[in-house]
Amino acid sequence: MVENRPWLTALAHLVLIAGVVVVAFPVYVALIASTRGAFDFMSGVVPLLPGPHAAENYLTMLNSGISTSGAPPLAPMMLNSLVMALVIASGKIAISILSAFAIVYFRFPFRQAAFWMIFVTLMLPVEVRILPTFKVVADLGMLNSYAGLTVPLIASATATFLFRQFFLTVPDELMEAARVDGAGPMKFFRDILLPLSRTNMAALFVILFIYGWNQYLWPLLVTTDTGYYTIVMGIKRMADVADAYPQWNVVMAAAVLAMLPPVVVVVAMQKLFVKGLVETEK
Repeated sequence: MVENRPWLTALAHLVLIAGVVVVAFPVYVALIASTRGAFDFMSGVVPLLPGPHAAENYLTMLNSGISTSGAPPLAPMMLNSLVMALVIASGKIAISILSAFAIVYFRFPFRQAAFWMIFVTLMLPVEVRILPTFKVVADLGMLNSYAGLTVPLIASATATFLFRQFFLTVPDELMEAARVDGAGPMKFFRDILLPLSRTNMAALFVILFIYGWNQYLWPLLVTTDTGYYTIVMGIKRMADVADAYPQWNVVMAAAVLAMLPPVVVVVAMQKLFVKGLVETEK
């Protein structure tokens, strides 16, 4: 039941506006800082209006970076982050949907044990198993490579669990009908399950893309070659300078540019993302 009370509507709008202001204000400050000079934010007074150095700051980051901070130009770092995010998101979805398909539709010994072993890994994030994972990656010669950046993060127990729960809601009659029509397991998977899972895959892709894009600790460990730096590493290096003041104007320009790809992905897949999270009936 929806009650038509004007004061409740006004209160709801006030809460929403307050939430938007709290979330958007740091982004606005970063945007303003990216248009200012190098020392405009050192006086202790935060400017709230744009400055005249926007083009200069953004071109500096895109073309040359900050050599004194060990940060290469922004474009290669954004490319590395894009490759990392795409491979991690696509790989997690591919591995998870196949493992969930095997767990739900195939009968083999220790099937449930296999699922619970996958599920238990939810309690072991990268930070917990980072030393043995680094040892394995180093022994395989995968340091300073895209494989080293992505392969250790490419499996997901969460995605496997979500796909399993969705497959359990698919009526058995669909599988029986496909079997009567002569469809094998992979044809059933390709022609029926994959189309039905489209919105789930889209929602997971958005979440996993942002997860891969924001990775910091693992790239910091496995890369020493500046050619494999990611954008998050680059921003951290630019902010941590010794014997000098951080150039917050270009740091904020890099941060603003780093926000664009995740925003584009979320906006472009907004409808599928919402449907994948709320849709319960296929």
